[in-house]
Amino acid sequence: MSPPDPDAFAALLCDWCLEVEPGHQILIATSTLGVEPALAMHRAVLERDAWPLLRLAPPELTEDFYRHATERHLDGFAPLELLEVQTVDSVLRIQAPGNTRALAGIEPELVARAALARSPVQEARLGKRWCGTLWPTPALAQQAAMGEREYASFVERALFLDRADPLAAWRELSRRQAELVDRLSQAREIRIEADGTDLRLDVAGRTWINSDGRRNMPSGEVFTGPHEHSANGHIHFTIPSSPHGVEVSGIELEFRDGEVVSARAAHGNAYLQAALATDSGARYLGELGIGTNSGIDRATGAILFDEKMAGTIHLALGRSYPETGGVNASALHWDMICDLRSGGSISADGEPLPVQ
Repeated sequence: MSPPDPDAFAALLCDWCLEVEPGHQILIATSTLGVEPALAMHRAVLERDAWPLLRLAPPELTEDFYRHATERHLDGFAPLELLEVQTVDSVLRIQAPGNTRALAGIEPELVARAALARSPVQEARLGKRWCGTLWPTPALAQQAAMGEREYASFVERALFLDRADPLAAWRELSRRQAELVDRLSQAREIRIEADGTDLRLDVAGRTWINSDGRRNMPSGEVFTGPHEHSANGHIHFTIPSSPHGVEVSGIELEFRDGEVVSARAAHGNAYLQAALATDSGARYLGELGIGTNSGIDRATGAILFDEKMAGTIHLALGRSYPETGGVNASALHWDMICDLRSGGSISADGEPLPVQ
């Protein structure tokens, strides 16, 4: 595999995503398969007169946790972990899995239970400057049904690292998305239509966010939190999702006054039902997003990438982002993606929006 240039990647993360300044403490977490970008980040943060705090874990660690965790671990968290997140200035997580299906054999209820218990850590992390990204591994290439070199090139394009000036490319995407945000900020009702889909959402007065790579990298979306009790209709998500390594596909949801009243999945239905039972907020929407990244031209099984694909929309069950005006609280935040490029549409107050 010929991965992206790790130093160019680190520079993009430091200067665009995290805006590292002297004296900052930057928590960098990844698996040992992500050691190359982690070391590049270590160098880049030091060069910016800041503190890099590396947390490297074997890729098997998460599965091992669920295999051996006691009730204490499933229903709580280490106090030091919360203190660390509360203390640092920024948090960077680099996905670099060794097996994208590592948790396929774990009871979905255990995953939901641990996520609920760890909510204080997650909320503290989201209260900081944070960025989630990905480094190509053979497992990710296999999941995407690509050769390793092909997948590495795909990731490079998605990150705009194939451009002569990646920062300039992200600035241009930010400008274009700002125009879309201006248009959507006046909207009251969003309607999504496609085969098996007809869903209406109220977004009046909610704030649309220009997600231009300052947090997730890659990014390329605009999103908001729809009014919690406004979703009515049904939707068929056409792109498979793999939260926690469990493939879930063919998801169909029916909403009534904001709440999921019917749900099924052709594959992974047990995981879907367990996720919906996480807590009282898991059956309500926390996010509506519109993908704009033209460097992502196909689904690869990685939600981080797939939800940004130009021509798609995604809805997240669970936690809202407070900056949108959304108030739904949940330990769950699960993005589900619908491809509109073949006959689907999204409109704002009856006026069609571009889907590519």
